[in-house]
Amino acid sequence: MATLASNPSAPAITQNPDIRYLGRLLGDVIRAYGGEKLYKQTEYIRSASVDRARGVQGADLTDTGLEALSLDDTLAFTRGFMLFSMLANLAEDRQGVAAEPGADVASAIERLEAEGVGRGAVLDLLSNALIVPVMTAHPTEVRRKSMIDHKNRIAELMLLKDAGRAETDEGEQLDEAIFRQIALLWQTRPLRREKLFVADEIENVLAYFRDIFLPVLPALYARWERVLGARPQSFLRVGNWIGGDRDGNPFVQAEQLELALKKGCGAAIAYYLDALHALGAELSLSTELAHVPQAVLDLAEASGDVSPSRRDEPYRRAISGIYARLAATCTALTATQPARPASLKGEAYGSPQELRRDLVTVAQGLASEGDGALATGGALGRLIRAVETFGFHLATLDMRQNSAVHERVVAELLKQAGVESDYLALDEYARIALLRRELANNRPLGAPFSDYSDETASELAIVHAAAQAHRTYGPACITHYIISKAESVSDLLEVNILLKEAGLWRAGVDGAPPQAAVMAIPLFETIADLEAAPGIMTAYFGLPEIAGVVKVRGHQEVMIGYSDSNKDGGYITSTWSLYRASQALEPVFAEAGAAMQLFHGRGGAVGRGGGSAFKAIQAQPRGSVQGRIRITEQGEVIAAKFGTRDVAMTNLEAMTSATLLASLEPDPISARDAERFGGAMDALSKSAFAAYRDLVYGTEGFKEFFRQLTPIQEIAGLKIGSRPASRTKSNAIEDLRAIPWVFSWAQARVMLPGWYGVGHALTAFEDKALLADMAQHWAFLKSALANLEMVLAKSDLGIAARYLPLVEDQAKADEIFGRIRDGWARTHDGLLAATGQSRLLEKSPALDSSIRLRLPYIEPLNLLQVELLKRHRAGEEDARIKEGIELSINAIATALRNSG
Repeated sequence: MATLASNPSAPAITQNPDIRYLGRLLGDVIRAYGGEKLYKQTEYIRSASVDRARGVQGADLTDTGLEALSLDDTLAFTRGFMLFSMLANLAEDRQGVAAEPGADVASAIERLEAEGVGRGAVLDLLSNALIVPVMTAHPTEVRRKSMIDHKNRIAELMLLKDAGRAETDEGEQLDEAIFRQIALLWQTRPLRREKLFVADEIENVLAYFRDIFLPVLPALYARWERVLGARPQSFLRVGNWIGGDRDGNPFVQAEQLELALKKGCGAAIAYYLDALHALGAELSLSTELAHVPQAVLDLAEASGDVSPSRRDEPYRRAISGIYARLAATCTALTATQPARPASLKGEAYGSPQELRRDLVTVAQGLASEGDGALATGGALGRLIRAVETFGFHLATLDMRQNSAVHERVVAELLKQAGVESDYLALDEYARIALLRRELANNRPLGAPFSDYSDETASELAIVHAAAQAHRTYGPACITHYIISKAESVSDLLEVNILLKEAGLWRAGVDGAPPQAAVMAIPLFETIADLEAAPGIMTAYFGLPEIAGVVKVRGHQEVMIGYSDSNKDGGYITSTWSLYRASQALEPVFAEAGAAMQLFHGRGGAVGRGGGSAFKAIQAQPRGSVQGRIRITEQGEVIAAKFGTRDVAMTNLEAMTSATLLASLEPDPISARDAERFGGAMDALSKSAFAAYRDLVYGTEGFKEFFRQLTPIQEIAGLKIGSRPASRTKSNAIEDLRAIPWVFSWAQARVMLPGWYGVGHALTAFEDKALLADMAQHWAFLKSALANLEMVLAKSDLGIAARYLPLVEDQAKADEIFGRIRDGWARTHDGLLAATGQSRLLEKSPALDSSIRLRLPYIEPLNLLQVELLKRHRAGEEDARIKEGIELSINAIATALRNSG
C-alpha cells in the first residue's frame, strides 16, 4: 500500500527554520539531561525512520533501532519524540501554517464589497449577530497543563527573538532561556497520575479565558472598529460547557455548576481590577490643565477619595471609586478578597451595566476635550468592551443532559405531585397535552419534603442552582439548556417543566406570552434524528406558548451533532445529513418568524466535524447561518487554536470572517446546479452509508476486532477527563462515546471514521464529470473532500497492519482488515480522480509538508506502542509498560494534532 510518505512524486520537504532551531536545542537537551547513549539511540532511530519515509534505497532493510531500547530507554525516547512534535506544532503555529488566505474580517469585507455588499449591510448583520466558540471538557487533550505552559513560554521567548532581542527583560540570554524551557519540558512529567475531576477541568479552561480570551477579544474589536468605521455590539463572545454538561457525566452536579460560575466571575473581575489599577496610574489629568465635565467631577466626589495629593486629579479619584465598588462586588459575588484590596470602601455594583455606565462617564469626559484621542480605543476603551462582552460571568455556561434523564425525572415529579401516575406509559400526544397543561400555570410540581430519587433530587438542584446564578451573576450567565438525544417535542417540553420548577419558565398571564429565561435546545445527533429535526421543530413552533416565547426572544437555537452522526452513518453521510438538516430547517424557522441559530457540535478529528472552520462555515447552506453560529471547541483543539494570543486572534478572525461571508455572500451555485449537486450527493451518501453500516454494524466480530486492534481499552484508562468512555456499561459500539471511537482509530493510524464508505460511493458513481464539477466548484464538497484528504494523508495502513497480531481471531482480522484496506484504496483513488490530483495534498503544499515532516516521527511510536500493547495484554505487570503505552498515546496524539 503506497503512502504519502514514500511517494516519489512528492516534492522535497522545505523545513520550517523554527523547527530546525528548536529541534537542535531539543537534541542538546536530550544529550545534556538524558545522556550521550540516549541521544545517539534517538538520532539513529530518527534518521532511519526519515530514510524509510523518503524512500531511500535499502532503508527498509535497515535496523529500526527500536529493539535495542530497554524499557527505561523506551520511556525516554517516546518523551523525546513527543516533545519534538510539540515544538513542531509551536513552530508551525508561529509561521501561520494554520492561517488561511482571506480568513480575516478586513479581507471578508473587501470581498463582500467587490460583490456589491456594502459595509452598511455588514453592520446591520452584526447588530443582531452572535458568534460563540464554546469550550467543552471532552477528553482528547492528553497533555498536562504544565507541558502546555512551558510550550507557551517558549512561544513568548521566540517572539522576543523575532523582534531582534538578544536578552529577556530579566537579562537572560534568549537562546539560553529557550534551552532552559525545553530542559524544563524534558524533566516535566507529561502524564497525569490522578484522574481529572470536574474542578480540575474548570481550572484548566479558566486559564484560557483569563490569559487568552479576556485580553484578545477587546483587541480584536478595536481592530474591527477601525476596519468597519463604526463600533459594533459585542457579537463575538465565549461559551462554556464545563460544569454544566451532565450528559453521561455523573460528576457534574449543582456544586460544580456553582463552582464554574464563581471561578469565572472571579477571573473576570480580577481582570477588570487590574485594568482599573493601570488606568488609575495613567489618568493623571489635572483640573488645572484640563476641562473636566461635571459628570466626572460628581463621580470623583462620590468616590470618597479625599487624598490631598489627588485633589486636582478627578479622573484618578473617579477610578479609585470605581475600583472600590468593583472590589466590593468581587467579595459579594465570590466571597473572596481581590489580590489588591481597595483603599476605599464602596458599594457593590448591582450589574455589569452599572460598571459600564461609570466607565463610559470617564470615557465621555476624556472625549470632551481635544480631538478625543484620550477616550477612543486605548486601555479604557478595551476595558469597556471587556465589560460588555464578559459581564460578571465571563462565559455563558450551557447546561446539558440526556432526554432519557428528563423523561424519568418529570415522570417522578408528576407521580409524586399526584398529577399522573405513569407518565412513561403515555404516547407522545398525551405527553404533549399533559406537559402543556403544566406549563400553563406557575404551580411547581416539586415539594420540599418529598422523598425523591437521587437522580431527580440532583436534577432539581441543578435548575435551582441555575436560577440562583441568574440572581447572582445576571441572566447572561446561563441562557442555553441542551437536550441530548432529542427525538420528540415532549423532549423539549420536559426541560421547560424542569425550568419552571426554579422559576426559569413563567407562564403568561392576562394574554401575555410565557417568559423563558433559559432556552431549551434540541441536539439532533444520529442520522435519523437529523432527518426528523424539521418535523420536530415545526411541531414545537406550532405550540402557541412556544411561538410566543420565540417571538419575544427573536431566535431559537438547534444543535446538530457531528460525532454521533458520523459513528452512526460514516463520514460523508454524516456531513451530508447535517447539510440537509440545516437546509431543511431554514424555511421552518422562516415560517415561525424566528432567526435560526445553529450550534455545531464539532470535534477535533475529521470524523467528529474537525478540519478548517473557515471553510466549513462558508460551506453551510445559504440561509442557515444568518450571522448567528455557535461551535464547540474541545480537547486538544483548545490548546491548538487558542494556546497563544496570536494563534487565538487568527482563529477567531477566521470564524468571524467566515460567518460574515456565509451570511452575506451571494450563493455562487445556481439553483439548477444546487439541485443537480444535491441529487448526486443523495446518491453518494446512500452508497457510502450502506458500505459503512455493513462493515461497522453488519460484520460479525467487528466490535471485537476494533477493541483488540486499537488501544481503546488503554485509552479508557487515561487520566484525561472526568467522564466515562461509554454512556453505559455496555461494550457495544452504539453506546461508546464518539470521542474514544475516533481517537482509538487514529492511534492505530487507520482513522476509519474519517473516510470509510466514501471510496465505495466515489467509485460507484457513474457520472465522473459531474463529480469533478462538484469537487471543483461546490464549497460543500470541496470542504468535505479537503478534510477527507487530510485524514488519508495521516493514515497509514502499512503501520496499521502491525497492530493485527493484537487481534485474537487472526482469520477474522485478516478478513476485516482486507475490507478496510480495499476501502482505503478506493477512497484514495476516487478522491484523486474527483479532485484532478496525481497525489494526496498536491494542491495543499503547506499542509503536505507539515504532515510529511511528522510521519517519520510517528512510525517508531506506533511500532513501540504495538510491542508494549502485546506485553501489557499478555499480562506483564511492569509499571513501565503501562506508562510507555500512555506516553505513546500522548506522543502520537501530539504529532497528529487533530486526532480526537
